[in-house]
This record gives sequence, structure tokens and C-alpha cells, in this order.
Amino acid sequence: MPAQYLLEAGGLLRLPQVLALVGVSKSTWWKLVREQRAPAAVKLSERCTAWRASDVAAFIEAAGRPEVRA
Repeated sequence: MPAQYLLEAGGLLRLPQVLALVGVSKSTWWKLVREQRAPAAVKLSERCTAWRASDVAAFIEAAGRPEVRA
């Protein structure tokens, strides 16, 4: 399934889908989430975690922009 379709479809993305779209390792992704530099996860159940597609799309969009420092 094309990445653009996943993001436009809305809904939730599981970790393998997020990693494929963002292009980082699992440990790097979780580090970014812990540091609040990546979107927070949505707990669906005790062992099921997902991310809002809109949050991941915004993260990818922001990652493409140069960081502004004050």
C-alpha cells in the first residue's frame, strides 16, 4: 500500500507502518516519542499501540522543514 494512501486514509497506524513511513529504527522512534519529539502513541489495549495518521503526517511534514532556533 503506498505511503501517501496510508496518511490520506486517516485513522490509525501501527508501528511497522510508522517506521516504514518515517524511515527510522524502532529504538530511535521510541526514543523520539519518549523525548516528545514524535507524536504520542494511542494505547488501544494492553499490548496494542498505534499512532494517529494525521499526527504522523504532521511529524513527517515538520521533519522536512529546517529547525528554527531562537
